[in-house]
Amino acid sequence: MSSSTPPLDPSTMSRRRQILETYRMTKQVDRRIGLYMLLAFLVFGGIGFGIFWALPGKGTFALVMAIIGGVLLGFLGMMIVFSRRAQRAAYNRLDGQVGAGARALSMLRRGWQVEEVVGFTKQQDMVHRVVGPPGIVLVGEGNPNRLRQLMLSERKKHERVASDFPVHEVLVGSGDGQVPLPKLVRHIQKLGRQVKPAQQTDLLQRLKALDAQRPKVPLPRGPVPTSMKGMRGNLKGR
Repeated sequence: MSSSTPPLDPSTMSRRRQILETYRMTKQVDRRIGLYMLLAFLVFGGIGFGIFWALPGKGTFALVMAIIGGVLLGFLGMMIVFSRRAQRAAYNRLDGQVGAGARALSMLRRGWQVEEVVGFTKQQDMVHRVVGPPGIVLVGEGNPNRLRQLMLSERKKHERVASDFPVHEVLVGSGDGQVPLPKLVRHIQKLGRQVKPAQQTDLLQRLKALDAQRPKVPLPRGPVPTSMKGMRGNLKGR
């Protein structure tokens, strides 16, 4: 009898375990991450040492402070490189998977509400909905030709119940007029502030009636890359 190991849940891990697991998963995609982290530590550490050593005062105390400052700045630089390369690796792991856009949208946190698969086709094209400061954002992923009609249909449905709120359309992909997966969250955050928090509450109440009329279609449940979970704190929705 064969048994399979269940996917790791980052929420059950310690902070140290999350970092180690993130490094392991990133290493599978980015073989040079260790080298880049080492270089970042040496470069930032050298800069930190130089800054502290240049401060007034010499002797043993100044040397100790310069070493401590160099080590701290080195670790900071190393973690910055690690964070960015881990995020890039997480997007690479998601790219091409069904529901990759929804996984990326999960990085939107405070002030945003994501509803997965508000519209879909039999060919697994899908539309997700984001409600936040820009108003309503419909995010489509799949075949652009099939999505055109699906996006139009969803736009009309949402405008019927929330005609006084702006509706934006975003297509995920690498073609003309599409937004690459790694830039999706930032693109949505840059759509601007057109709806106040109190208005968002009213908007969500209106959308409840629309959502009650549609069947819930769950996404295929693969594990969200640990590094993607870890990046949420660095990309808080505003």
